[in-house]
Amino acid sequence: MSHTSLEPAEPADTPGPVRVAGSAADASLGDLVRNMSADLSRLVRNEIQLAQTEITEKLKHAGAGVGAFGGAGVLALYGVAVLIAAAVLGLALVLPAWLAALIVGVVVLAIAGIAALVGKKQLDQAAPPVPERAVASVKTDVAEIKESIKQ
Repeated sequence: MSHTSLEPAEPADTPGPVRVAGSAADASLGDLVRNMSADLSRLVRNEIQLAQTEITEKLKHAGAGVGAFGGAGVLALYGVAVLIAAAVLGLALVLPAWLAALIVGVVVLAIAGIAALVGKKQLDQAAPPVPERAVASVKTDVAEIKESIKQ
């Protein structure tokens, strides 16, 4: 009776396939199924870890970008406020001050409405963050598993 023992190819905490001592022909069906199950489980864990890492990296970049946009938005707000005041003062030279302020206010609100509509359209078109590398890797793994099953 042929008896085989399982020996890890690498230390237990390092991902990697479990090797069966001797040739594959000497391995029992139970050993092969156990090895395949362990390899598949390790593969799934590694793919999930890759997806988590990729999404975390993307979210860090997004957070830094949002912070920079926030700072730029505050400064732009102050600049626009000064320009609006200048427009009111300039228009007040030829019209009553209240009418100049009313005209500038209506123009600013119209621009704000247009910007809101453009922003809503862009948000509607935004795709959810997808871990593209992990998805591609899983597709490759599935194709390889299907190919190895055919053989």
